[in-house]
Amino acid sequence: MIFEHLLLAVISLIANTLSSLAGGGAGLLQLPALLFLGLPFPIALATHKIASIFLGVGAGLNHWQNSKLSIGFSLFILATGLPGVVIGASWVLAIPDQAANIALGILTISLALYSFFKPSLGQMHDEKHRDITGMLLGGAGLLLIGVLNGSLTSGTGLFVTIWLVRWFGLDYKQAVAYTLVLVGLFWNGSGALTLALQTDVKWSWLPVLIVASFIGGYLGAHWGRIKGNQLIKRAFEIITFLTGLSLILKVALSA
Repeated sequence: MIFEHLLLAVISLIANTLSSLAGGGAGLLQLPALLFLGLPFPIALATHKIASIFLGVGAGLNHWQNSKLSIGFSLFILATGLPGVVIGASWVLAIPDQAANIALGILTISLALYSFFKPSLGQMHDEKHRDITGMLLGGAGLLLIGVLNGSLTSGTGLFVTIWLVRWFGLDYKQAVAYTLVLVGLFWNGSGALTLALQTDVKWSWLPVLIVASFIGGYLGAHWGRIKGNQLIKRAFEIITFLTGLSLILKVALSA
């Protein structure tokens, strides 16, 4: 029991620190660890989603103290993304995920390569697409990402980060702040609630996961804020590539 909780704490701390720095990807390590320790997939996913809320709490505390996030733009991200999260979480336990995970894995790796080969991407704030058409299209993108966030297991916060950078012209530091506060707290909270109403949760493991998620979220946000866009961009590319690779390998190894 003690070893089990210690292992969970270490993995969760590492996963959430890296996720907070990169703007997503906590499921790359945390969810497989829960599965490795014997939880069935639905219970592992619900437990992971609940713990991930506290990644958002830790990171959000740091970013609200030190970043200027627009209330209006924050409400826009919530209003367009949350319906998708609820829809996706309602579907997740009923749909086969092998093909979806392969497709998501390929797309996620493509995002990492796209960012890597665009050295200037996300290094400067260049606000764009804030007219009615741009906001509608941007909101449609966030709705689709919300469905992915609710229905699939790993890395969809990374999609929000790159979408905010590419479509709306945020730099990486700003995009990660929005992702961690809004996706971490509200999107994951909605998904966790929807899942918890449909399946069991491993409540005895949650205290250690919550503490590690909170500390990791705060530390990652702190380091990203101090080191700036270049470090965040590199962390995003590495975590995104590994997340995509893990999704593909998970399907290949289960075949």
